[in-house]
Amino acid sequence: METGTSVGTSGRSRNDSYEAIKNGSWFNQFRNGCNPWMARYVYGLIFLIANLLAWAARDYGRRALKEVTIFKNCKGGENCLGTEGVLRVSFGCFLFYFVMFLSTLGTSKTHSSRDKWHSGWWSAKIIMWPSLTIIPFLLPSTIIQLYGEIAHFGAGVFLLIQLISVISFIQWLNECYQSQKDTERCHVHVMLLATTSYTVCIVGVILMYIWYVPDSSCLLNIFFITWTLFLIQLMTSIALHPKVNAGYLTPALMGLYVVFICWCAIRSEPVGESCNRKAAASNRTDWLTIISFVVALLAMVIATFSTGIDSQCFQVKKDVNNQGEEEKDEEDDVPYGYGFFHFVFATGAMYFAMLLIGWNTHHPMKKWTIDVGWTSTWVRVVNEWLAVCVYIWMLVAPIILKSRRQATSGT
Repeated sequence: METGTSVGTSGRSRNDSYEAIKNGSWFNQFRNGCNPWMARYVYGLIFLIANLLAWAARDYGRRALKEVTIFKNCKGGENCLGTEGVLRVSFGCFLFYFVMFLSTLGTSKTHSSRDKWHSGWWSAKIIMWPSLTIIPFLLPSTIIQLYGEIAHFGAGVFLLIQLISVISFIQWLNECYQSQKDTERCHVHVMLLATTSYTVCIVGVILMYIWYVPDSSCLLNIFFITWTLFLIQLMTSIALHPKVNAGYLTPALMGLYVVFICWCAIRSEPVGESCNRKAAASNRTDWLTIISFVVALLAMVIATFSTGIDSQCFQVKKDVNNQGEEEKDEEDDVPYGYGFFHFVFATGAMYFAMLLIGWNTHHPMKKWTIDVGWTSTWVRVVNEWLAVCVYIWMLVAPIILKSRRQATSGT
């Protein structure tokens, strides 16, 4: 009995210490050493360093790569050297996070061996990460080119995970507002936020017409912007349908998201295009171009980090009847899905490679540029359309499934 009591007491004390770390400050999480909350920031820092290494290899590492014997057969001159440098750094980053994904997949409880591996063992990871980064630089160009083709698919998976995470966050925000006790005050907040979002959408569309449609010959840009406006109207109409009744907030926030993606898509058009005056104005490298590049790079790292810790948006909602029993088990549960976290970073490694080479292994990229080229433009456009399709499906899927259940039960 005493042994069981001591084990239970030690278990509770470990849970209490974890709760103290979890609810403590950001500095307290680092000060307490090996814990999953501190670990996620370290993995994010590693990912940021890999991004910087890939950028340095593309813009400033061509001379050094020329001296390496394995790069002598690189076809395409300096552009090939820059592209291969990015892909090799990306491949090393992918290997690191994929190994972590395989070794932490299925981790469900804290204080387990895989939890300790995820949250600690930093001395071993300090050796493993540089080693896996160096290995791709020893491989022949054919393997790297094959990885570059596979990275297109991996980057697409990352974009799909990201947009599902964004849509889930928007729906969660809407549910939070609807569950407030003060319904009248909440209704005012929802209307204010929705009105502001729609206003920003309209202003954004007008500015894109001004900036990216200088004359009537820019038919492609006219199509992109007009179709975005139509998609906003479509999402609003479906959300306000009596059978759906999703309210104004979610289509308004989704409108902001698709307008932003449309702006990114048109902004990714090549500099030489006459319809893209903003790109022509930023043709020369100045402090504004450098700041834009740094902000885009940091935004991509932050987006990867926030998506990686959002594994709950891919989990099935639990039954309310079993909630009391499951709350007891949740005390020892990991704070986020470790395997999902590393999988997102692994696909994110492929994604940052595609951004730095413009989604085209044969496309030359200027210094301090990111995600530029017609391939990048169409990837963004397809991502926008896919986001709208996923959002509409999330609205109508419950109604379709409900009608099917009723039809099945009726027969």
